[in-house]
Amino acid sequence: MSQVAERQSIETSKQIGWNREQMAQRCAQDIEDGSYVNLGIGIPEKVAQYVPDGREVIYHTENGLLGMGDSPSDEELDADLINAGKKAVTAIPGASYFHHGDSFAMIRGNHIDVCVLGAMQVSMKGDLANWSTGAVDAIPAVGGAMDLVAGVKTIYIITQHTTKNGVAKILPECTFPLTGQKVVNRIYSDLSVIDVTEKGLILIELAPGISFDYVQERTGVALINGLAQKNELANKNIVNSTDKAQH
Repeated sequence: MSQVAERQSIETSKQIGWNREQMAQRCAQDIEDGSYVNLGIGIPEKVAQYVPDGREVIYHTENGLLGMGDSPSDEELDADLINAGKKAVTAIPGASYFHHGDSFAMIRGNHIDVCVLGAMQVSMKGDLANWSTGAVDAIPAVGGAMDLVAGVKTIYIITQHTTKNGVAKILPECTFPLTGQKVVNRIYSDLSVIDVTEKGLILIELAPGISFDYVQERTGVALINGLAQKNELANKNIVNSTDKAQH
């Protein structure tokens, strides 16, 4: 085996939790049929590849297209047809084009059902920081993400659970400049799925081979183990059913 192949084999064997494709696939499962959806740059863009068969999802992009399709083949490529991230796209039959002012009216008017974004930090209250670290040389403005988190009905976040240095990205408070306050509904990380609620952050699903304690150790706030609560409720229902059968 060559050194390159051996290194790739080692890296593959060391994978912990979900990879980027699997995170996108898991998120796609929760997007309902008939939803109008805006996808952020990066891993969120991959969600469109994994919408379950039988569901119709209409994709919106801020620069003025409703009905965005897949990436084009060489024959379909049109240099003038791009998404907000400046990537070439296609348009599905029945798609519509409009001024970006009208596009943001759709966002601000609560007409988009779901937005999937990446994150640098998420707080326990659902605050989101995803545009700047606050460094002097950081990008100068938040852009359309501010409108998306304020106007879209449901905000899903896809992110690695920690930074490359192992620092938690889910925290009591965000230390980076905010994109929006109390806007996040659900977090999909490489380790778990977490709901943001008034009671706190509830872990509702674990990636294969990952334990609750493993996730908690890499999270900056205390998590509520929704899986344990679910199991307790299931056991209680079994006991109640048994009692009824005996009577």
